[in-house]
Amino acid sequence: MNKFKIVKHAPGAPGLRYLGLGPNFAPQQGMKKLISLLHKNTFWAKNRSIASLSKMLSNSDVVISVWENKNLIGFGRATTDQTFRAVLWDIIVDKEYQINGIGMKIVQSILQNKLICKVEKIYIMTTHCQKFYSNNGFIVPEGQSLMVYNSSTNNKLI
Repeated sequence: MNKFKIVKHAPGAPGLRYLGLGPNFAPQQGMKKLISLLHKNTFWAKNRSIASLSKMLSNSDVVISVWENKNLIGFGRATTDQTFRAVLWDIIVDKEYQINGIGMKIVQSILQNKLICKVEKIYIMTTHCQKFYSNNGFIVPEGQSLMVYNSSTNNKLI
């Protein structure tokens, strides 16, 4: 893990959003590299634009990126009310770098953040990585169901 640099961005990640900053506050075209990381390594974030990613980041309380030299190889973020609930989002490690402990470091960095560490419950939604999150202390709670409201298909006012 020593050859990888973890960047703990300020809430809203203004350096990453406006200047594309990576490690050591160096400009790295971070937004272009983030969109490339997501498009290359996910099925759920292939249609995201730089504008939508910028808005997403501006509303994120915790943002973590992982770099190898000038290459963005990992990313994760969280939102929280800082008391009762937090949600981890978009935890991703480049396929070429998986099984190096990078994903675990991203999750640990988020969970240890001062805005997250005292929250009552922390959630994550996953399609294929349940074992990974179980290994990081997450459980599937009995009696709870994930429900989704899709505003693009349910656009009628109630």
